[in-house]
Amino acid sequence: MSLLSIFLQAPQGGNSSMMLIMMGVMFVGFYFLMIRPQMRKQKQEKNFQETLKVGTRVVLTSGLHGRIAQVQDDGFVIETLSGKLKFEKAAVSREFTEARFGDKAKTADKASDKKEIEEKN
Repeated sequence: MSLLSIFLQAPQGGNSSMMLIMMGVMFVGFYFLMIRPQMRKQKQEKNFQETLKVGTRVVLTSGLHGRIAQVQDDGFVIETLSGKLKFEKAAVSREFTEARFGDKAKTADKASDKKEIEEKN
């Protein structure tokens, strides 16, 4: 008997339902391992970009380092050593900023807030 005739004689009834179950399990696994973490990361990135204030030190996705000079509806004006440049909000990287500045960026932000309060008084 050849291999082809053995496959043709095998019953196919229970095999298709098992295949559907396996496909469903694979999709659920794919969702929890790939899609859900990516959605969570995008949400964190968007929240980070929305909470940035003037004076915060940031790193852009291109690797440019600077300090936020202005917050606008459609982007940020970033002050660098070479001058001021306008970038989209999506260009600011949470991951790069935290890796480079960590808690210092938050501390610098709080220090600039204190300076603004002292200057007003």
